Amino acid sequence: MIRKGICIGQLTILFILIMTTCSLSQEPEKLKNLDEKVQAFLESQRSTWRDMNVPVSDGRILYDIIIEHKYTKALEIGTSTGHSAIWIAWALSKTGGKLITIEIDEERHREALANFKKAGLSEYIDARLADAHKLVKELEGPFDFVFSDADKSWYKNYFIDIESGIEAGGCFTAHNVSNRYLPGIREFLEYVRSLSDFETTIDTSSRSGISVSYKKSAQ
Repeated sequence: MIRKGICIGQLTILFILIMTTCSLSQEPEKLKNLDEKVQAFLESQRSTWRDMNVPVSDGRILYDIIIEHKYTKALEIGTSTGHSAIWIAWALSKTGGKLITIEIDEERHREALANFKKAGLSEYIDARLADAHKLVKELEGPFDFVFSDADKSWYKNYFIDIESGIEAGGCFTAHNVSNRYLPGIREFLEYVRSLSDFETTIDTSSRSGISVSYKKSAQ
């Protein structure tokens, strides 16, 4: 009975090792296939992203930030029809993360869901149809990456509502900050730059300007 028990135990361990090895070997292939699907989708839609979506260059900036810092817990305020969310979720597919994205317009929300499915990224995105003015302050987090691209006059409020939920080392990014004449942009930038526990810069490689505010680690 003892010998039999050892044999069964050994077989169980062997089975687990085999399954783990198979899973690990399949993961690079899965990611490769996903890369090809996302790239093909983005290329097919390259000239169609309007309705308050970010340009390709800005999507790439968000992607690179997430990859560089290995962020996994992301929030997007303002989905539109999903272009920036696709770039964010594509990066998160490589870091093992997931995105919560919020859109108030039902038609844009439905179109975004369809785009996420076509791009093969639905499993990495929790898309919510909601009023961000209310929902953002209800989210507990924690988050290590936030992208704000909703109503500019509310940027400062969004930041304040989610500030405590941002992890040390995480960042809050905001779109269209180069135009300081937009209502709310000046107030938002003055506020985040006044904070001692955040370091804010503006990525000028983006024509519209993306502010990046990194939360400093506790001393």
